[in-house]
Amino acid sequence: MATSPDAVDLAVIGAGTAGCALAASLRLGGWSGSLTLLEIGRGPGGRTATRRSRRDPGFALNHGAPLFNISGKPEPKLLTPLRDAGWISPFSGAMCSLDGEGRLGGALRDPLGSGATWQGTPQMDHLCRGLLNLAQRNQPTPLRTNTLVRQLEPIGHGEGWILRGSDGQVLLRCRWLVLSGTLLASPRCQSVFGWSEVPLQQAAARLGDPQLLQATAALGEITSTASSNLLLTFSEASAGAWRQQPWQLLQFSAAAQQRWGIRRVSQQAMAGGRWGVVVESSPAFAAQHMQVFGSRSSAAQLLGAGPDPLAEAQVMQALDQAVQDALQINTAGAERQLMRWGAAFPQTPGLSSELSLCASSRIGFCGDAIAGLGFGRVEGALRSAEALADQIQELSPPSSH
Repeated sequence: MATSPDAVDLAVIGAGTAGCALAASLRLGGWSGSLTLLEIGRGPGGRTATRRSRRDPGFALNHGAPLFNISGKPEPKLLTPLRDAGWISPFSGAMCSLDGEGRLGGALRDPLGSGATWQGTPQMDHLCRGLLNLAQRNQPTPLRTNTLVRQLEPIGHGEGWILRGSDGQVLLRCRWLVLSGTLLASPRCQSVFGWSEVPLQQAAARLGDPQLLQATAALGEITSTASSNLLLTFSEASAGAWRQQPWQLLQFSAAAQQRWGIRRVSQQAMAGGRWGVVVESSPAFAAQHMQVFGSRSSAAQLLGAGPDPLAEAQVMQALDQAVQDALQINTAGAERQLMRWGAAFPQTPGLSSELSLCASSRIGFCGDAIAGLGFGRVEGALRSAEALADQIQELSPPSSH
């Protein structure tokens, strides 16, 4: 199959941390099969992505995770080559918290603050760019962006998969398939895209593989909390009050989240003296505005869905006013954008690691929704990808390609 231009040994849907880490782990482990990643967005990164602009080459703002941490030992194997090549570096910014009365305090004791903290260098998306660089060392590993997979079509029983786009066109054929996120397995895709069925559920029912049916059911039951993120960009002249803050990452306590509808605020220096601030909403705020997405949403653009400018402006205004009230800092002069993460944080229990590879159907799963150390965080995405890569190599060793 791998000799055809539109066929590969392994296709990975999603080029976030898990998808890129899987590709890197396989290549570093000596796996020599053909491999392609398909990503709905404009570039790699997922929730560790960096917002960039074609019209403004100097614009780069980390609009998802501002950092990642490793809380357990041993650390993921991929960290060493990423560190050595300078793709990641220790997070050195100060972390503080805000209570319900608006008082600053030390960092909260939560999963994100435990262990060693890291950041992509110089931007968060360099975590995934570094992983893709590792994946290219021995042979090409293409990334196809702006690609929406609409249908998962099994070829017989355990003979591979056909991936189809929104118009039913064949995007790729593969012997093995990996989903590095839950969207195509979750009923959420029906509300997001207006689809009549869930692609993985439809494919699993057709195959009748008991293990895949069990995995599909478990993935479909995973719930996630959302986040509506307000991106503020200040000129050098208007960023003075923000630059003087004693923190780079500000966590809101439960009481503060309830009062202001904000989960955390992060800030960063940008090229040309500009300053970036990202205001992440609380889950409750995001749930109230689930149908409001940013006008630059990749998914909306691929589907031709136009945003509601009035609703978008209202959400941005609400978050803008909330951060001013909470921090007593004026946001005058800022350029504003909205980014909605529809499934920002998966909730327990997640998918059991025993179901992460359904060998009979030649499909696997990785990502932060896999149960285990680091669940719901970048650490979990890295660890699940490394574990799945080991399983794939055992079943499909390099000598078979």
